[in-house]
Amino acid sequence: MLNQNPRHISDEELLLAADGELSRHRAAAVHNHLQSCCTCRARQMELERTMTAFSQSHRIELDSQLPSIEGPRALVRSRLRALREERTPRWRYIFGLNSGVRRWAYLRAGFVVAVVLGGLWFGNSRIASSRVSFEAETRPDGSLTPGATRQVTMSEVCANPQEEVIGEVSVSLRQEVFEKYGIVNPRPDDYEIDYLIAPGLGGTEDVRNLWPQPYHARVWNAHVKDALEERLHELVCSGQVDLSTAQHDIATDWIAAYKKYFHTNKPLVGS
Repeated sequence: MLNQNPRHISDEELLLAADGELSRHRAAAVHNHLQSCCTCRARQMELERTMTAFSQSHRIELDSQLPSIEGPRALVRSRLRALREERTPRWRYIFGLNSGVRRWAYLRAGFVVAVVLGGLWFGNSRIASSRVSFEAETRPDGSLTPGATRQVTMSEVCANPQEEVIGEVSVSLRQEVFEKYGIVNPRPDDYEIDYLIAPGLGGTEDVRNLWPQPYHARVWNAHVKDALEERLHELVCSGQVDLSTAQHDIATDWIAAYKKYFHTNKPLVGS
């Protein structure tokens, strides 16, 4: 029976308070009343016991009517397996295929790898070939400029700094060098007529020892070769390298000689 005494909290409000459905202001008022009213507290406890007994009796009755938990559990396990298979790495999926499909997957993967590796090889080959051609244009033609030397003594070679021995090439000799290399009407700022074997190392002013070195070379240019000539002059005069060896190395391949005597694959001086 509902508690109808206006001095006490109604059963309805006690139930609403138990369910947390009263407003904050009214819940505070009910809480304060319960603190001072033993009758309402006893009624609240009685209602809670009744509710507990009711839920227990119906749970016993209804549990027997519920379906077995094994069905939902099996469904959950099945869905979990499906999720794992979706997240399985692609290589494990391929290994699980039948032999025909697996071979096709292998062929596709191999084709992709071949394309990637081929692209890398082609790119590296282009870089290597461009590097070779870039260096080749800064080397003289060995058949046209094999190098030529004069008879000199070590005292003559080492009497003056290397750069002081170099003189201007005559106009007629410059023209002969250009003609040998098939260069017609060269602009003054396009080439330098350079000594293959520097005069400071015994090289002579001979058409066989001269070649048109392009100014536009950005890496292996005239400044780099000048540094090599100075280095070889120092090594020869200090007794670390024979004069004939220095002449041979710079005449055969001056870029290789630079790498050999400076112990580097790139020039140490700028353009």
